[in-house]
Amino acid sequence: MTLPMAPAELYRHGLRLLLEKDIPAWMDLWDEGGTLEFPFAPPGWPARLEGRRAIADHMRHYPDHIDLHDFPEVTVHETTVPETIVVEMRGVGRLVKTGGPFDMTYIAVVTVRNGLMTSYRDYWNPLAVQEPGADFTGAER
Repeated sequence: MTLPMAPAELYRHGLRLLLEKDIPAWMDLWDEGGTLEFPFAPPGWPARLEGRRAIADHMRHYPDHIDLHDFPEVTVHETTVPETIVVEMRGVGRLVKTGGPFDMTYIAVVTVRNGLMTSYRDYWNPLAVQEPGADFTGAER
């Protein structure tokens, strides 16, 4: 029997899957009842997604709009709650529609239980999605 991945290991694995543009495999890292929250979501963007299906629907078109090339800076902080990590990171790539650069810093608070993500709070800069081609939530599909 294989033990579930530790939160930091699972998170780093998820980043590799995002770079590979394998959204279905990334979704396999989620608990059925998981929640994905965007506390700084701009108008028109979801602030909270509940359940694996809602998260998958949201992420489905991500690779068609943002071509991630690398996460050159990733720092994982362990917390006093073993299931929860805080991650500081930077993602770089290009916007598919315009070819322009994509460079975003994030802070994420992630909880993993039984080897699956159950909660993910994604603190990112909402001003960055004002660039043409960055909106993968529906307006530009």
